[in-house]
Amino acid sequence: MDTFDNLLDISTKIHGHICAGQVIGVRMSMLGLERIGIDDPKGTDRKKLYVLVEIDRCATDAIQSVTGCSLGKRSMRWMDFGIMAATFVNLETGKAVRITAREESRELSKKYYPALANKYQQQLEAYKIMPEDELFSFQDVEAHIPECDMPGRPLRRVQCDDCGDYVQDCREISQNGKTICRACGGQRYYTVI
Repeated sequence: MDTFDNLLDISTKIHGHICAGQVIGVRMSMLGLERIGIDDPKGTDRKKLYVLVEIDRCATDAIQSVTGCSLGKRSMRWMDFGIMAATFVNLETGKAVRITAREESRELSKKYYPALANKYQQQLEAYKIMPEDELFSFQDVEAHIPECDMPGRPLRRVQCDDCGDYVQDCREISQNGKTICRACGGQRYYTVI
């Protein structure tokens, strides 16, 4: 695997700016990959890796840049929990680790860079050098990934009985004896005008 500095540089370019979230995401990814036995996430190990991210913030871009996992490849899944955490899964072995950024690390960053007045700058610099057990908590877990969420071709594709749209990856719902899309089932995020 590449060095932290190189991975952070790549992540920063993809994300558009350097921030503490980038540092957290890069370090989290490096540690997660190491703990589940993935050495070459963008090469020979790419089909063995699956990542579940729990937040849609800066760290997720860093995780994607380091691991090569993405929503489009179906090797990354966003779990809308709002927690700065990710679970790294080795699909071949089943080994999985959930890594959470510790809230206390924000306050601890002051001890590493007390001369920096800006707390965001303190965090950015401190997170680069802070011991992993001060920055993260680790849980060995068993990840429950439904077959419909696995990478690869869709398991099925069905047409909505109401609007006619095609629904893939088991996202359809049954309602009143009909197979419908989630929008027709009342989960529409838009209004047709």
